[in-house]
Amino acid sequence: MKKSKRINSLTKTIDKSKEYSLIEAIKILKENSKVKFVESLDCAIRLGVDPRHADQMVRGTVSLPNGTGKSVKVLVIAKGAKAQEALDAGADFAGFDEYLEKIKGGWTDVDVVVATPDSMGELGKLGKILGPKGLMPNPKSGTVTMDVAKAVKEVKAGKIEFRVEKTGIVHTTLGKLNFEAEKLEENAKAFLNTIIKLKPASAKGQYVKSLFLSSTMGPGLKISKDEISVS
Repeated sequence: MKKSKRINSLTKTIDKSKEYSLIEAIKILKENSKVKFVESLDCAIRLGVDPRHADQMVRGTVSLPNGTGKSVKVLVIAKGAKAQEALDAGADFAGFDEYLEKIKGGWTDVDVVVATPDSMGELGKLGKILGPKGLMPNPKSGTVTMDVAKAVKEVKAGKIEFRVEKTGIVHTTLGKLNFEAEKLEENAKAFLNTIIKLKPASAKGQYVKSLFLSSTMGPGLKISKDEISVS
């Protein structure tokens, strides 16, 4: 396959065999972003866990201190006053019967779904639609709650949810490359700190095996192990 001029240029300026600090990698990715849209800063971290065992399933949420730079569409499944509370807090959509019907019809044009506990009986029946898209609310991620206003504000401000894949890798986005490098570094450290705190007691051996940062269309840069014990 013939490489584009952009890829050839990246190959010459980036040493993929080197291990970088977080700030070094972020600055290199920012400097080499030559596409016509604002790329995201993506992170892939490989963990020494076996997700087939429930006690080694690493999942959680983190509020990125500088947000994601992405406009997040939030649907709140709630009744009456709670639906209005969600709209007042900035939810894009809120209601009950009408949105259950829309989802049954295949509508999933949102990024996050929040629900009140009393709504989950009906919403749970739509797991085959919402589950594969990662949209099913979950108490552990704070998306099943009576405090819908707080949940909406947190998601809009940059709260992200993550979970380890079957291969032991966690993928997430840490912001947009047009953020200041230091702000992206703060987001990366907040995410890493959360991952480290979630280390399962049953996980043996090396917990964080590797960490790579990349841009949407750019290469992956390996991060030094010295950065993995950030505080």
